[in-house]
Order: sequence, then structure tokens, then C-alpha cells
Amino acid sequence: MAQGRASIRDVAERAGVSVSTVSRILNGSYSPAPKTRDRVMRAVQELSYVANPHARALIRQESTTVAMVLRMLDDGFLLKVVQSIAAELAAAGRLCLIGTTGVDAERELEVLEQMRGQGVQSIILIGAVVETEEYRDFLGRFAASLSGSGTRLVLCARPPIDEAPGTSVVEYDNEGGAYAATSHLLVQGHRRILHLGGPEGQNTSLQRLAGYRRAIEALGGDADPALEAGQAWDRETGYQRMRAVLQDGTRDFTAVATYTDNVAAGAIQAIREAGLRVPEDLSIIGFDDAAFAADLRLSTVHIPAQQLGQIAAQMATGERNADTRLKLGTHLVLRESVTRRTT
Repeated sequence: MAQGRASIRDVAERAGVSVSTVSRILNGSYSPAPKTRDRVMRAVQELSYVANPHARALIRQESTTVAMVLRMLDDGFLLKVVQSIAAELAAAGRLCLIGTTGVDAERELEVLEQMRGQGVQSIILIGAVVETEEYRDFLGRFAASLSGSGTRLVLCARPPIDEAPGTSVVEYDNEGGAYAATSHLLVQGHRRILHLGGPEGQNTSLQRLAGYRRAIEALGGDADPALEAGQAWDRETGYQRMRAVLQDGTRDFTAVATYTDNVAAGAIQAIREAGLRVPEDLSIIGFDDAAFAADLRLSTVHIPAQQLGQIAAQMATGERNADTRLKLGTHLVLRESVTRRTT
């Protein structure tokens, strides 16, 4: 452990349990096995761990600070949402705290606890996550604990979690957007469509894969598991996954539906390096409607990022009811990366 005040993660490491387990034991929302509780309390004593008393006091007062928690700030879509939230909060006289978690679910739970310790008015969770049973259970308990202390929890650009009733939710139609994108390719005569999907198990990835499959079934495309290539979430992984698919020598698809515009950009690079043309040899469609999509002439699915941010901020400041759940629509933006298949 580094010198200085012990953190909740230090306690978890010393006791050999997760951060969420330590948190639930200390706030009384969990009844563990006696041996587990003893290990945690012994670690607390050995490390002289104490929660921030100033932060605990703030919880009982009216705060003007709103926390945002998200994976990263280098994702164009998430950045647009954050900027929209920040602008709306500034207009309402609120301050912002931002915490990033990478792709570490344990880190997200730790950041949530840290934000609660700051006595914020609300916490906005932004973007996709892998929803394990443990995660859903923790978030349900966390939401109930927040509600009891007068703090709001807002889920933005992610679906509601049944285990966390009473939370505010503003999401967008992931499945519908993927259905529309895949349907457009099918209407243009493409039957074998590669789905270049996102991180395995992530809720956004699962919703977009469901939309792809629904369109394939409804409009008579080829339902072939070999056409479902996942684990692409940015430009580099899009390039690598597309490159690998093209190099295996069995390309029999004529179009590609990608997880995001960034993935599409990487895939286009791999397609061109393979001596193929977009859209003459391969049509491709993205998802997000990122700013650079227009430069690539990329057909894509538009997500209302600014509106998502505005509504999330209004939920966080109490302008909307605490249990409001909204799903915003998406729509196609057609450019020149898709062409009709004539043979």
C-alpha cells in the first residue's frame, strides 16, 4: 500500500474480497459470512481506514455537485454526451465531477463509492457495461442506499436494470438502430452481411447483435454464425478484426454492419489494404454518426447524443421525476458507403 490515507481498495486487498463487498459490509447493506466480515473489519482496523467525515456530512445537505461516471473520454460519442450534460448543468448552476473507469467493472464500483463519499446531488452512469449478476446486485443495493440518503442515480445511454428500481433512465434504441442498419443493407440486395460487433457480453453489443439478427430473420438474410465477428470496439480493433476476416480466404459476404463508426473506420482501412473498394466490392455501415463519418462518406445510425445529455442532466437536477424512464429513437444517415448489389 502506498503511504498516506488507506482507501477502500486497500481494505479489499488486505481482506481478500472485492471493493463492493467491503462497501456493503461497512454501510450495512449486506450480511456476509462471519469469517468474511471478520477479515474485513480486521483489515479496517489494521489500516486505520475511515470514510471521509466531511463527505458524509455533505450527504445530509443540499449539494450542487453532480458526478458523471463513464469508461473513458476518448470515445467521441461519450464525449458528446458528457459535453451536453456539462453545458446543461452549468446553465443550472451545478458543478461537475467526472470519474473514468476504463473497462474495469471493479474500478467502476470503486468510483461510484468515491462519488457517493463526495456528497453529490446525483450520480450519472454513462455508457455500456457488462452486466454480471454480481454487478446488477451491487447496483440495486447501491441505488437503494443512494435513494435513502437523498441522492439520485441516473443511467444514461444504457438500459434500465431490474435490480435497481427507482433510478432515472434515458437510453436510446440500440436494437432498433441495428435493425434499421442491417435492413438497409438487405434492401440493397445484400444477403450475406458480416456483423463486426462490440465487446463480448456488453449490453450495447448484445442489443445491436439482437437487432442484426432480427433483421436477418425478418428480411431473409443468411443467418450464419460465421458472419458474427465480435470484439471490435475502436478503430484499431476494427482494423485488426476486419484484417483477420479478410485474410482467412473465405470472404463470401458483400456488406459489413459495424459496432461503431470508429470500428467502421478501422475496417475500411483493412478493406482498402486488401485491395478492395468501398462500396464497389464491400458495402459498410456504421453506428454513432460521429463527426468524421461525413468525411468518410460513411452511412451510419445517428444517436441523439446531445438530447441524451440534456435529459440526463435534467434528471440529475430534479427537473424530471426520479423514476422516469425514456428511450430515444435513432435514425439512418445515408451517404456513399453502401451500394446496391447487382449480381
